[in-house]
Amino acid sequence: MAIEAMTVEVAEASAVGLKAVGAGLAVGLAGMGTGLAQLGIGGAAVGATAENKEMFGLALLFTVIPETVVIFGLVVALLLLFT
Repeated sequence: MAIEAMTVEVAEASAVGLKAVGAGLAVGLAGMGTGLAQLGIGGAAVGATAENKEMFGLALLFTVIPETVVIFGLVVALLLLFT
């Protein structure tokens, strides 16, 4: 579609669609990154807890820390969609 032939309605619809794609990428990539981070952390946490039961609290804390990245991705997605 040529830029000269683009109407205001088409431009607004395109902007809304690109916002949705950006929001999806923000949440999706943040989720994938968190999953990759927890891949190694989860295994190490289970191993440490199996060795020493007192490590459970620390292992749980280390497992939860990457989840904040997904929350940040969700915040970015909401900012993209509602601004």
